[in-house]
Amino acid sequence: MKKFLYVLTFCLTSQLLFAAGNGGGSSEVDYYKEAVSLVKRAGKLETKGKPEKAKKLYSKAFKNLEKANKKDKNNPDILNYMGFTSRKIGNFAEAENYYLSGLKINPNHNGINEYLGELYVQTGKIDKAKERLKVLSNCNCDEFKELELIIKTRGTKVY
Repeated sequence: MKKFLYVLTFCLTSQLLFAAGNGGGSSEVDYYKEAVSLVKRAGKLETKGKPEKAKKLYSKAFKNLEKANKKDKNNPDILNYMGFTSRKIGNFAEAENYYLSGLKINPNHNGINEYLGELYVQTGKIDKAKERLKVLSNCNCDEFKELELIIKTRGTKVY
């Protein structure tokens, strides 16, 4: 009987610890939100003149975005950030592919159109950047103003 009580106590304690440890199934990581947080931190590092540390965070954010994209393949916001982080670490062809994939889902996505335009300025494709600006011309949004400035200054404005 004593043995039975020990086993029962062990089982109940184990179940309680397991339930507490996994939050009852609600501890699933939100890879997208985590990636956005990393991107914001990386941007602050860039502003402080620490580009190598920023690149590490962009790479880490990209890995989280890959995981998020596996769960939600038709989310243009995820693809936008995948393009953004790829561009920030210097993978321009990959960045363009992610942006274009996002535009297939939502052709009028302001963020994707702006960042794709920035990529085109960065890679010397000014005519293509102006095409993205034209898409944004009726949005009355910050993305239009920012891309317009970047095109005018040929990228001397911070990307």
